[in-house]
Amino acid sequence: MISALKRFLIGRPLKSNELGEQKLNKTKALAILSSDALSSVAYGPEQILIVLVTIGAAAFWYSIPIAVGVLILLTALILSYRQIIFAYPHGGGAYVVSKNNLGVNPGLIAGGSLLVDYILTVAVSVSAGTDAITSAFPTLHKFNVEIAIVFVILITILNLRGVTESASILAYPVYLFVFALFILIGVGIYNILTGGVSPELHPKIGTPVTGISLFILLRAFASGSSALTGVEAISNAIPNFKDPAPNNASKTLMMMGALLAILFSGIIYLAYYYGITPRAEVTVVSQIAEETFGRNFMYFFIQGTTALILILAANTGYSAFPLLAVNLAKDKFIPRMFLIRGDRLGYSNGIIILAVTSIILIIAFQAETEHLIPLYAIGVFIPFTLSQTGMIVKWIREKPQGWLPKLIINTIGAMISFIVTMMFFLTKFSQVWSVLVFLPIILFVFYRIRKHYEAVGDQLRLTTCEPLMAIEGNVLIVPVAGMTNVVANSINYAKSLSQDQIIAVYVSFERDDEKNFEEKWKKWQPDVRLVTLHSHYRSIINPLTKFVDTIEHKASDANYRVTVIIPQFIPKKGWHNILHNQSSLLIRASLLFRRNVIITTVPYHLKK
Repeated sequence: MISALKRFLIGRPLKSNELGEQKLNKTKALAILSSDALSSVAYGPEQILIVLVTIGAAAFWYSIPIAVGVLILLTALILSYRQIIFAYPHGGGAYVVSKNNLGVNPGLIAGGSLLVDYILTVAVSVSAGTDAITSAFPTLHKFNVEIAIVFVILITILNLRGVTESASILAYPVYLFVFALFILIGVGIYNILTGGVSPELHPKIGTPVTGISLFILLRAFASGSSALTGVEAISNAIPNFKDPAPNNASKTLMMMGALLAILFSGIIYLAYYYGITPRAEVTVVSQIAEETFGRNFMYFFIQGTTALILILAANTGYSAFPLLAVNLAKDKFIPRMFLIRGDRLGYSNGIIILAVTSIILIIAFQAETEHLIPLYAIGVFIPFTLSQTGMIVKWIREKPQGWLPKLIINTIGAMISFIVTMMFFLTKFSQVWSVLVFLPIILFVFYRIRKHYEAVGDQLRLTTCEPLMAIEGNVLIVPVAGMTNVVANSINYAKSLSQDQIIAVYVSFERDDEKNFEEKWKKWQPDVRLVTLHSHYRSIINPLTKFVDTIEHKASDANYRVTVIIPQFIPKKGWHNILHNQSSLLIRASLLFRRNVIITTVPYHLKK
């Protein structure tokens, strides 16, 4: 039944040679890898105005030069990540660049920051999209957490079905959002050019503003730069592209940059010209749409596609998190299970872990993750800064042909990214201080995992200096609970291995049971030695493990190994297991970590 449900939800398993069919073309890749960056248009411009409104509406004209600064940073990042795509065509993005050029620790800081950032991407995006839906239907507000979890599960199932299938479905809402905003910006600019919008609604550019300062402007710039989260996702996901992967990834990145620049600057310009003031209950995009179209179909179309893109922004995390995890797992800094492809050739373990951790965050913060947005933004600007710096080191060290313009691009990107990072720390320290705690913890965990894998590797090599113990023979211990076909099956198996060193062990709770069982055993299996153990506390495990330890100690002196053969019957139907006490599983679990004890389960399959 479970297998049938899995097939229904995820689809049939794919052969390894079908991997090429799971690669993305540019159209689908643009949709699923740009959803995070494009969705930030819905809140990035608003973040600038929220800072400027503290000075007054007269300061809103500063949103235009601040937006120009954001676009300069976007250009530097796009050009830089384009260089990263060709320099590191196997993916890994900021982690690989930082590790190769700045060292392991900076690489792990970048990688760890991005892993956490992708988890936050899913939690924040889904929660924001849920808020947009429940704002339209207030009666659903009390179910925010449940709705957000359902969305996470649906997106997870889509991604488990494979990259191309999820892209085929999720591409439509992304392109609908882009289409809706192009209409909004186009009609808005047409209204402005035809005099449909009064120029009195906004302050003129250059109007003197009392109380404005460089600190306020930098703070607004840093807040607006949150619109650039997700720009790095394409460089992490190069292996998902059809060949030639670097060329296709580069073209997709440039297209994403162009779309983001047009949409971001268009919303900023309309918000300025319309004199939009940010309000807690209504988003800036909603106000612009209402001013442009009124409360008609187009207004609700724009709001609906905005809600969808906010939810589907989570898909960028699902695309980039597993591939980043693969690079970290290859270097043995996280568990190797992240290297395994699932039935549909996706890295399903990474997808599932991302979903589970995101759901935990949603529950912990009751789907109200607004105060996580600064943490979410700084989690990506730290890797931005490190990757740009890493590329600076690469160009200075290698000096390839035409390296000077590339160096200038990366230097500008690194400086601006560093300024944004510092501004987040200075202006929102109460919300981002946890970065200073979790990054050292993540590094500690990475190194502990790496140390474990290195220790395991040293011990598993044939060249290890630790000599293997010579084995002269086996002592076979068979725990028995009665005289049944299950026990007879296990005794016969034990006899096939050894005729002399077999010990059957029976644990009794009553003295009378011991004598009765011994008498019956002598008649049933006279050639197999029986040891009866009395349990004062009605426990099978404690007396049995003490007996095994005693035999193991004596056997090791003679270079003998102890093998515990556990009889176990297997019911015909899986649900029948809950009707039995599973003593065999408990015995196995209690003996599993005994150093020189081998455990063998002999199954006896029931037929009805």
